[in-house]
Amino acid sequence: MPYIIGTAGHIDHGKTSLIKALTGQDTDRLKEEKERGISIDLGFAHLDLPDGTSAGVVDVPGHERFIKNMLAGAHGIDLVLFTVAADDGVMPQSEEHLDIVHLLGVKLAIFVITKIDLVPRARIAEVEEEIKILTLGTLLENAPILPVSTITGEGLSQLKEAIAQILRSCNKPAPGGYFRLPVDRAFVLQGHGVVVTGTALSGEIRTGDRVRCLPGDQMFRVRSLQVHGRSVETAGWGQRVALNLTGSERAEIARGHVICQEKLTFITDRFDAFLEVRPAAAKGIKNHQRVRVHLGTTERLGKVILLGAKDKVEPKASTYCQITMTEPLMTLRGDHFIVRDETAQRTLAGGIVIHPWAKRHKRNEPDLEAGLELLHSGDLAQLTEAFLEQSPEFAVSIESIHQFLNLQEDDARQRIEKMKSLRGFSAEGEKLYTTDNKWQGIKARVLKALKDFHAAHPLVAGMEMEELRGKLPYGLPPKIFRVMIDLLVSEKAAAKEGNFLRLPTHRIQLGGAEQSLMEKIKKILGEQPMSPPDLKEIEKQLGVTRNRLNEVIRLLERDGTVARVATDLYFLSSCVDKVRGVLYRFLTEKGEITAAAFRDLLGSSRKYTIALLEYFDREGMTIRVGDIRRLKSNPVMGKQGVSR
Repeated sequence: MPYIIGTAGHIDHGKTSLIKALTGQDTDRLKEEKERGISIDLGFAHLDLPDGTSAGVVDVPGHERFIKNMLAGAHGIDLVLFTVAADDGVMPQSEEHLDIVHLLGVKLAIFVITKIDLVPRARIAEVEEEIKILTLGTLLENAPILPVSTITGEGLSQLKEAIAQILRSCNKPAPGGYFRLPVDRAFVLQGHGVVVTGTALSGEIRTGDRVRCLPGDQMFRVRSLQVHGRSVETAGWGQRVALNLTGSERAEIARGHVICQEKLTFITDRFDAFLEVRPAAAKGIKNHQRVRVHLGTTERLGKVILLGAKDKVEPKASTYCQITMTEPLMTLRGDHFIVRDETAQRTLAGGIVIHPWAKRHKRNEPDLEAGLELLHSGDLAQLTEAFLEQSPEFAVSIESIHQFLNLQEDDARQRIEKMKSLRGFSAEGEKLYTTDNKWQGIKARVLKALKDFHAAHPLVAGMEMEELRGKLPYGLPPKIFRVMIDLLVSEKAAAKEGNFLRLPTHRIQLGGAEQSLMEKIKKILGEQPMSPPDLKEIEKQLGVTRNRLNEVIRLLERDGTVARVATDLYFLSSCVDKVRGVLYRFLTEKGEITAAAFRDLLGSSRKYTIALLEYFDREGMTIRVGDIRRLKSNPVMGKQGVSR
């Protein structure tokens, strides 16, 4: 099993010397570090233990000016070697480093009292007591404390044995997600191209695999891999990995980027989180306070928005919050992050990402805290349902779900297919999922909309599909709306006729008034069949409302009595059939006709003849070529020789 050991502790408390004594490797690689005798940036080594266990080592700088660099290397640590010098004891950076490893969720530690060759034995006991006080109430309380001298070698063998014993007892399950590696170093190696290094958080990578760099969405192929300086074909979670990448000629990769499997695509500038405030934040954290956010190897300026109508969270308290950032980063649910003050002077808080692509929340949003609690601590089924329920979309693709759950796609699909609270369906070849609660809710909205429509328009056969879609929530895309309607029809909850939807029980019941109005309309249209009045004139003659007139004339259109030739212009169908026959015979003999010739042929005005010609174009009898009409090839025969 792969392990990562990290260091922590105040400047000049012997972290680098300790790693050199354990591994034989000097992690100070920069010229300035060697000249000044202090660590400035991250250093790397590997430790081979007597029992065959091998671990990657990340040595971090201890100076307060380089906390940013320390944070870039502190993620992914399994075991921290926390140094406290015997002569100094617990110092300011001891406290801040402890806050950081606690907030990052590191549960395994050995506190190493260094430089014991400089002090009497009584002093070692005093420092032990200081360490016990320091760790009270943290994840590292009761961690073992070992005195060591890198000068005399005292305690080193005991330390190695303690490290081996702790790592042997460390039972960490393999993370379920795809390969993800926050970049802590990136450089160009002459003759080889771009090389990046980091601690792999999850998944596996092989030579030849395609990977994505986020943010930036650059694509690369893995040319070669190294773990602990040795070339390998496969590397993965819990290992220090160096990747030689090929792809973009002008690759822009730096600390803070994430190299990941190509199926991971999302970045974010806003996430929901569970936040713990440390005692160092003496004044607490105020709502909308500007901060620096450290996540993985990334640093961003951001803002803490307290959720649940809070104005402030006190030291040693916890709360749900939303973190917004000035620039996007790549994160997934379950990632740990650190919050420092805007001036980068002190660590204030830290926490866990519970929704990486959260929406904006209203201050008094109903059930907000309950929803956040499910995202934080619910089981997989509750978590998935909460994610889908809180999504602004009606249905979500498997690509979004597996990335939210931080699982590989096939694993996520197998798990959610077994969840009875979800509904899955295919839309244009894409598998989508929603909750049964959302499905029942939108079904109820559809049926209520149809019921209300039938009540308001009893003479209309059904509601137009697009009108119905516009009344539904979530801004349903047409492809999902069509699938939803087909499901409702298959369940016999609704009936579809052409582009109209109705309740199965809806029937048009014509009363005497409607029958009378229909007869009056037919009479008006028949008085001058070649130049009928438009709807505005019919409305005026009959003294009825436009809505009522529209409903009745649609009934006449449905039973074939009238034909809508143009907007608000209807002819008796018998008249249209006669005109169609006349035009068909003319075109059969002459081949073509102009609008003027058609007007003369009918003895009517241009207003009506143009409308009729365009009507025959639309129904497919004729085709317009410039200023003339011709018969379309192979017209369908019907009444009067041609189809209606």
